[in-house]
Amino acid sequence: MNSIPPLSFAALMQRTHPGLLRNLAPDPEQARHAPNKTARQVNSGHYVEVRPTPLPAPRYVIHSQSFFQALGLADEVASDPVFMQFFTGDLDSGVAAAHAAGATHTVRASGWATGYALSIYGQEMVSNCPFRTGNGYGDGRAISVLEVLLADGQHWEFQLKGGGTTPYCRGGDGRAVLRSSIREFLASEAMAALRVPSARALCLFVSGSEKVTRPWYSPGAKTEEPDRMVDEPAAITTRAAPSFLRVGQVELFGRRARRNAHPHALAELEAIFLHALEREYPDLAAALDGPEVTLADKVVAMAREFGVRLSHLVAHWIRVGYCQGNFNSDNCALGGRTLDYCPFGFMEAYDPAFQMWIGGGEHFSFMNQPMAAVVNFRMFCTAMVPLLGQDASAIEALDEVVQALPDIMAGTLNAMWAQKLGLIEFRAELFAELHTLMAQTPVDYTIFWRELSSLPKQVADLRPSFYATRGAYGQDPTVMEVRWGAWLQKWHTALAQDGRDPLEVSMAMKQVNPKYIPREWMLVDAYRGATDAGDFTLVRRLHALLADPYSEQSSELASLYYTKKRDEYFDLGGTSHCSCSS
Repeated sequence: MNSIPPLSFAALMQRTHPGLLRNLAPDPEQARHAPNKTARQVNSGHYVEVRPTPLPAPRYVIHSQSFFQALGLADEVASDPVFMQFFTGDLDSGVAAAHAAGATHTVRASGWATGYALSIYGQEMVSNCPFRTGNGYGDGRAISVLEVLLADGQHWEFQLKGGGTTPYCRGGDGRAVLRSSIREFLASEAMAALRVPSARALCLFVSGSEKVTRPWYSPGAKTEEPDRMVDEPAAITTRAAPSFLRVGQVELFGRRARRNAHPHALAELEAIFLHALEREYPDLAAALDGPEVTLADKVVAMAREFGVRLSHLVAHWIRVGYCQGNFNSDNCALGGRTLDYCPFGFMEAYDPAFQMWIGGGEHFSFMNQPMAAVVNFRMFCTAMVPLLGQDASAIEALDEVVQALPDIMAGTLNAMWAQKLGLIEFRAELFAELHTLMAQTPVDYTIFWRELSSLPKQVADLRPSFYATRGAYGQDPTVMEVRWGAWLQKWHTALAQDGRDPLEVSMAMKQVNPKYIPREWMLVDAYRGATDAGDFTLVRRLHALLADPYSEQSSELASLYYTKKRDEYFDLGGTSHCSCSS
């Protein structure tokens, strides 16, 4: 059997397939405002062409070997100077490489940025827009530069995070810093390895000369807000997804259609919906491709599927202890994947109200993520209503989809909890008691579930996951020991009633309860070494560790990374909580 040789960068460029640029409309005023690098209102069109600002003196930090493999790229491509130039914003080099390779599609030397609206927990916002109109909010430092169609039919859009200013920059400098770029790279690739739907990270480069100023925490600071300004190296992470379409994006066009903001408003809404259907739900789009299928039919069908995907996404988040932190509509991807790793966090000491971001509030806390998803879904459906016109039956059908989602979400979550517990069916009373014990003890979320996966019968086997000096456990350990012992007995009774082989149950639980997650203190150690000393060793070590999160790995790695959060990290700025600066 002949193996397929890995692709070079030039060969990847030959697969350029600019679907978004073909299907959607550019800002009709972009030529007048060229080069489109300063904040302004964008009143119509789906995107603005804008060239990234190249990163000066770029230096390689890391690339994702697993994602390279998925793309068919050779690892050596990451050190190709043309690859580095292109993915640090010098698009001319990529265009030249594509032409030299005989690319059959037009490769552009400019990227594109998109506008979107914002809803915060169902409240339509315009105050975030500097013009108070909603026409100035969008990709302020994320610039898409390439779309490719692979031989297997998979479509990928590549986007530079930190690629410079766009019309949506709202006064920002358009850059990302190395600290936040490392967090995004490691977290997005860890999520992929955890089997959580997510945008991927292709590569990360840092500037050897450019620094930007950001507010951040002093070492040891326990203030809520950052307490100083720091000059940090500018960096660019290239992230990839089938699309970067968000609920907020269709909201923008839904609002314009609702207000009849310009003559093409309804047509632009229809165009972006059909593009989303084709790009994110290709099988559904093919099934709905017939003369008897109306636009309203397509809207209802995609809404139904999107709701299912959102339910599974949030269940995965809770399964691995992830909290998005800022689950606004503009951070809710239409494809049902994790997007925008900024104020995210992975929970350690279990707290249903866990939230890494100081501005996130209870509505975006860990156990409230299902409801936040339902609210975002409702805003998506509201944006779609203008496409239904006066079709009363379609409007009713869409409303039924909206009303059904909370039950679908609950069922998906219950199935996830049953899997984590090793049970065939969800047992509400057993879980409710466990949930209370976990919070009151509290337990380390990851270590507890992993240790439970070995089917312990004694409380002593779970004790390594207990934060024994915190919560109710530290106040009255004897009572808590008795309560935990009683729960374990009930759980084992439930397992026995299922009648499954204990070894198989344990193995299955270890495939849904990971051993390793990106704990914030791990990420802090990695980015501090990179930022302060230019040493990327720990970044690469963590990437390798997190690429295999369900395996036991070595005892040396376990002693370093399968450990609870240390006492000194609690309430520590940048480790227990953070601002949204990046």
